[in-house]
Amino acid sequence: MDRKQIEELLEDVRDGRLSVHEAVERLRHLPYEDIGFAKVDHHRQIRCGFPEVIYCPGKSNEQIAQIMLRLAPTGHNILATRATPDVFENVKKLTSLEKLRYESPARIIVLEQAPADCETGSIMIVTAGTADMPVAEEARVAAHMLGQHVELIADVGVAGLHRLLVHLDKLRKANVIIVIAGMEGALASVVGGLVSCPVIAVPTSVGYGASFEGLAALLAMLNSCASGVTVVNIDNGFGAAYAAAMINMKIAGK
Repeated sequence: MDRKQIEELLEDVRDGRLSVHEAVERLRHLPYEDIGFAKVDHHRQIRCGFPEVIYCPGKSNEQIAQIMLRLAPTGHNILATRATPDVFENVKKLTSLEKLRYESPARIIVLEQAPADCETGSIMIVTAGTADMPVAEEARVAAHMLGQHVELIADVGVAGLHRLLVHLDKLRKANVIIVIAGMEGALASVVGGLVSCPVIAVPTSVGYGASFEGLAALLAMLNSCASGVTVVNIDNGFGAAYAAAMINMKIAGK
C-alpha cells in the first residue's frame, strides 16, 4: 500500500463508503507482516518511495515464493534479484502468478503489476564493455521496474574513447548516469569529467588476474579525480539503479 492508496482509504471512511472495521482490516498488515522466517515490509513504499525487493541467494524457493505471495496483493511491481532460471521455474510453480517473468541477463524475477514509466527525466546506463552487460541489465531492469525512464549505451570504454564521445549530447541531457566498468574502471572518471549530473559508478568483476575480481576497478573509482562520482559495490547494478531512481524522483519533485 502506498501513500495514495492510504489517502483513498481514509477518504472512503470519511465519506461512508467504508466502515472503520473494513479499513482496519485493509491496514492490518502495516507496517510489516511476520511470517516466521521473514518480516515482510509492507510500509517501505511509504517510507522510502519504493516497495521491498527480494534478494534470492540464501533463501529457499519456498521462502521466496511466500514473500512474493505476501507482497503481490499490494499491486506494486515486485523484484526478486540474483535469481537463477531454476529458482524462477520453482517459484513460478509455487506461486501460480500468471504475470511472473524472468529477465535472464539481469537475473531478476519480475512481477509487473503497475505501469513502469513515470514522468521523470532519463537515467543513462553506460558500459565499458560487452562483458559488463549482465550488471548493466540488472541496473536497467531494476530502474525500469522502479518507474524510471532508462536508456542504455553499451561498449564505449576507454580502449576506444571515440565511441563514447558520439553520445555526449545524450549523456549531458541525462538526470543521472550509471557507469559500469571492469578492468581498471577508468570510464567512470572520464564520464564524470564530461557531464554536470550525478554519476554512479559500478565496478564489475570483469578482468584478468590483477583486476582482483573487481577490486582494482572499485579502488580506481573510489579514487576518481572527477568530482560528482559516487561508487557502489562490485557488480551491484541493483544498488546503483535504486540510488539513481531516488535521485531522479527528487529531481522530478515526487
